[in-house]
Amino acid sequence: MSSENAPSSNTSLCVQTSPHARAKRKIAALMEEVEILKQDKATKQRKMTYYVSQGRAIRQMVVLYTPIEDLIAENDRRCEENADSDTTPENSQNRLQHGYIEFIKVLPWLHKKLSCLDHEELEDMLRKLKRGADSARGDDTGTLKELMASWVNIECNATPLIRADDKHHWGFVHDACGQLLCPAEWRWGDPIIRAGICDCTISFIVSENSWPAFMYEDYQADTKNLERGLFKSKLLVMGFKAIFTSPSSANEVDGDGDGTNIIENDCRARRRSDQAKVKMYEESHSSCDRLCNLPSNHQCSSLTIRFALSNITSWCAVDGDFDYQIFWDNIVDFFEDAPGPAARARVRELLEWWTRKVFGRNHREDLTMDVVSRMSVSALAAQRQEMEDAVFDSE
Repeated sequence: MSSENAPSSNTSLCVQTSPHARAKRKIAALMEEVEILKQDKATKQRKMTYYVSQGRAIRQMVVLYTPIEDLIAENDRRCEENADSDTTPENSQNRLQHGYIEFIKVLPWLHKKLSCLDHEELEDMLRKLKRGADSARGDDTGTLKELMASWVNIECNATPLIRADDKHHWGFVHDACGQLLCPAEWRWGDPIIRAGICDCTISFIVSENSWPAFMYEDYQADTKNLERGLFKSKLLVMGFKAIFTSPSSANEVDGDGDGTNIIENDCRARRRSDQAKVKMYEESHSSCDRLCNLPSNHQCSSLTIRFALSNITSWCAVDGDFDYQIFWDNIVDFFEDAPGPAARARVRELLEWWTRKVFGRNHREDLTMDVVSRMSVSALAAQRQEMEDAVFDSE
């Protein structure tokens, strides 16, 4: 074979096709890659949105300040601890563990996720949960700041009127706010006490070791029985409803005692505001009970109201001598560390009172077959059957 007829080592083995057809195939391949990238981005966005939205409940129903990582670390510590160890957990450790238990009750899918995610995925998930949690806390404080001005102006006949856009004149600077923030063991009307608090004297230190007056029924405490009326103030109920149901329903808590018709009031509120966004976390009656029975919910509303009444403009853990984290712990101890059965019974009665105040009475568990049979729907059905039988017999 001559060298002219021998195949060149550089000869292409391609089979020529239309340039137009090749371009179309390249475009189709690129479009497919773009779609895959879009789907990945959408999946990531959905995950982020889901985690952020789920995290909104954390500051309200689990912990207000404690890092989520501390709750997880405490549970891990207990899992690794020797079962035969005689070491008694400290109160702070017990609080963390209680927080973790509430954490996985509020987000039941979380416990399994903690076992299957790698470190980077876990860090990313916790970061998004915290973003949602902090966002919800910001929304709650902003909502209550606006509402609190009108509430205090009405409840305490504030003079001068409190302005929602001027926090610098709140707190002990304003007489009405000072009355509500005053420790239960003192009387704001006493000029010596009032001056001592405003001047931050050593004899009148306002700290987390005192229950503020706004937490008591009628905003006054009985110094001989400091438990009486605690957590029963109208302002607390209004703040709780603004955070956990809707801002419009918070205005409908008029009436005294346990028999207040909250259901009727809520119906009026809904008729006036069809666009109200209800932030209910649970839909069943048992879930409503749980919403009021969680100490963390009362902690959240109490601390948020205390912050709203103060003159500090940005959220912080300490306001002067008042430590919000320790105040949170004090509320936990009140509900969960009762000294005996009598105190625990009073706590149960208090939580039942809250359920009635927020959601009204519910007696569905008492609707037995015998009771239902005497009601008009069943009675009408029986009457119609009797009339039908009478016509049949006459024929």
